Amino acid sequence: MTIATTAADPAGAFAGYLDCLADADEYGAIDLAIGLLDDGVPAERVLLDLVAPAQAEVGERWARNEWSVAQEHAATHISEQVVAAVVAHVNPRPTGGRVVVACMDGEWHALPPRLVAEVLRLRGWQVTFLGASVPAAHLVSYLHRYDAHAVALACALPMRLPYAHRMIEACRRSDVPVVVGGRGFGTDGRWARRLGVAWAPDAPAAADLISDEGALRAVPPARLAHLADDEYASLVRRRGELIDGALADLLERVPAARSYSATQLDSTVSDLGHIVDFLAAAVYVDDSSLFTEFVEWLVEILVSRGVPVEAVALPFDHYGVALRDFPRAARVLALGRAALPVVNR
Repeated sequence: MTIATTAADPAGAFAGYLDCLADADEYGAIDLAIGLLDDGVPAERVLLDLVAPAQAEVGERWARNEWSVAQEHAATHISEQVVAAVVAHVNPRPTGGRVVVACMDGEWHALPPRLVAEVLRLRGWQVTFLGASVPAAHLVSYLHRYDAHAVALACALPMRLPYAHRMIEACRRSDVPVVVGGRGFGTDGRWARRLGVAWAPDAPAAADLISDEGALRAVPPARLAHLADDEYASLVRRRGELIDGALADLLERVPAARSYSATQLDSTVSDLGHIVDFLAAAVYVDDSSLFTEFVEWLVEILVSRGVPVEAVALPFDHYGVALRDFPRAARVLALGRAALPVVNR
């Protein structure tokens, strides 16, 4: 087991904590975090200045193809255990009302909202953390059963924004105010504003907002009049057809793809689906930057895994032809195509 040394500052313990994650040393990570608490570091700082940035680094290492999915999952599990140990060590008692924290339906990145839940708990709220991928109907059923002061919803991937909007509206019909957070709403919260919902950039801001019910409810209406053209709904209906066509085109034009393993084919189909889903989300919120930012991220991920940029470009060409009668989608897709690195086309 790694023997981790700490300083009375999360920044000073950061390198040692990452070493524990890299070594899959759960006990060393917990000992390091508890050592900070014993040295007088507030629990909230341990969570936000140690665990949160370490988890961000874990994600970056996966994106750079330095860590496998298994290593990323192991590190995430350890950080979840650290969060539980920190809160159990402090053992806060609720003095305020109930706040329900959950991930959007289809959203599996549960550690960031877990950190928000525990910060709220440390600040005296009675917190119910529902975890990853909560269906809207189940969330509403829970709200009908338990009186909640507010709901905090997390979304890490912008492609889930249409589902997020449905969950937000379902909570409002139950007369429970909502605050949202996570990269899925944009680093500046611009897509939260488009959906007409209160947004917090981090856990302390979420806690402050939840404490101010007037500010929590005083949000401008959603700006989604463009959905009247039905283009988003039509695009979603054609999702399967688009993916099948793009895969057939890729197999025809890239001979090496015909020898892909089952796992490689599954990953390819997943990537083709992500392109359609992010495109649909960009059409939903009427913001092409959602798609172009995704394209830049996708290229970084795939190129780091040995996929040539030329192969990445092919689905964009196929979708461009297939969606030529979808003016908003075609415009967004063209901008995404232009964001690809220049190759010999």
